[in-house]
Amino acid sequence: MSTTPPGPPEDQPQGHPQRWLILGVICLAQLTVLLDNTVLNVAIPSLTRELGAATSDIQWMINAYSLVQSGLLLTAGSAADRYGRKKMLIAGLVLFGIGSVVAGLADSTGQLIAARAGMGVGGALLLTTTLAVAMQVFTPAEHPKAIGIWSAVNALGFAAGPLLGGFILNHFWWGAIFLVNLPVVALGLVAVVALVPESKSPRGDRPDLLGALLSTIGMTALVYAIISGPEHGWTSGRVLATDAVAVLVLAAFAYWESRIPYPMLDLHFFRDRRFTGAVAGAVLITFGMGGALFLLTQHLQFVLGYGPLEAGLRTAPLALAVVALNFSGLSAKWTARLGTPVSIALGMTLMSAGLVSIATLAAHGYGGTLLGLLLIGAGAAVANPA
Repeated sequence: MSTTPPGPPEDQPQGHPQRWLILGVICLAQLTVLLDNTVLNVAIPSLTRELGAATSDIQWMINAYSLVQSGLLLTAGSAADRYGRKKMLIAGLVLFGIGSVVAGLADSTGQLIAARAGMGVGGALLLTTTLAVAMQVFTPAEHPKAIGIWSAVNALGFAAGPLLGGFILNHFWWGAIFLVNLPVVALGLVAVVALVPESKSPRGDRPDLLGALLSTIGMTALVYAIISGPEHGWTSGRVLATDAVAVLVLAAFAYWESRIPYPMLDLHFFRDRRFTGAVAGAVLITFGMGGALFLLTQHLQFVLGYGPLEAGLRTAPLALAVVALNFSGLSAKWTARLGTPVSIALGMTLMSAGLVSIATLAAHGYGGTLLGLLLIGAGAAVANPA
């Protein structure tokens, strides 16, 4: 009888030998993209002063990035599945890097807005490919851990933007908040070319061009309506017309996707209540955390008179809470003990309590703001991985 221990079964999936290094690379790219959603918040006074930017210019400097990024997410994901995730990762990094250079050297508001829109194209490609690559290189048993790390980086990227922006602005001019992306982009390109294997959807369906067009128009209109609502009024003709366009085009998109044999978005996923609930939860978490950080950084600078670094430091507890709970493993333990639905509900409850704390107690000193930031960070740390 042989004493040699049996090898692993042939049908047992094996992860990529360098999968943890690959995860680090794609998380670094993801972190850079998400930082740029909030890093500009603390630069608004500098941009107003140095570029002579009006309020509407500032809004478009911030929103051009998220508007283009959101509008292209479905199209970018479909392109990555069809033409190769590694190719789209490289394309996303290149576009993001070019946009960062143009933004950093811009000398007018129009140039900066256009550059931010270009960065949004690269950001859409990166956001949709990083998780897909992680799922490709890890075994199914390792997926929960990989997703947990990826989700923690997502929350950290949103939360740490004001702190990083404040630190850079305290030592350099406003353009440096974009040029700092270049070393990360260069490192990411080298690492992706050297480490990340190519992968694509095994299906050979032809491109869903009409679906891509409808989803881009519909998502762009929806995000534009949300952005424009506070400025023009939710019942203004412009906002209501944009809402109508979004509803009609997205309804047409859903109808088209349900009829074709090669849909860009398989609507059958939404029959699963867990999937639908997870998508809704992710949207609410992003809105809550992103909105709170944007308004809070403006309050700290314009109302309380803090500089960029001081404002960034005072929002840092949110990022610290995310890091502490995710990378210590506490949030994963809570999720394992409580279950996914309870963890998501708990996380969103904590975030809601944090928003209430900031809204009602911020006027009485920093203590209420600190409590709110810690609660929002804890909620994001618990709900995002779940």
